[in-house]
Amino acid sequence: MSAFFLNPSNRAWLVLVVATGATWWLGDVGAAGIGAILAMLAIAFIKGRLVILEFMELRGAPLMWRLLLEGWLILVGGLILLAYGLSLK
Repeated sequence: MSAFFLNPSNRAWLVLVVATGATWWLGDVGAAGIGAILAMLAIAFIKGRLVILEFMELRGAPLMWRLLLEGWLILVGGLILLAYGLSLK
């Protein structure tokens, strides 16, 4: 079992599974409010970043590509947060 955790992709996969379970749980218990939204967006950002760095293999890519894709994650997350904030008014 310890050899499983030596592979970075396996560790990333495990984090993705746990993060998906956490997001599912938040939805299942009916979590609402700004705290729940921030938690779900943070989990989504972490998951997206793991996919970009580990499974798209951009960890060793030129900085421009990493900034472009991670910037996209920040932009989309920020727009979702903005839309949520505007819906509260």
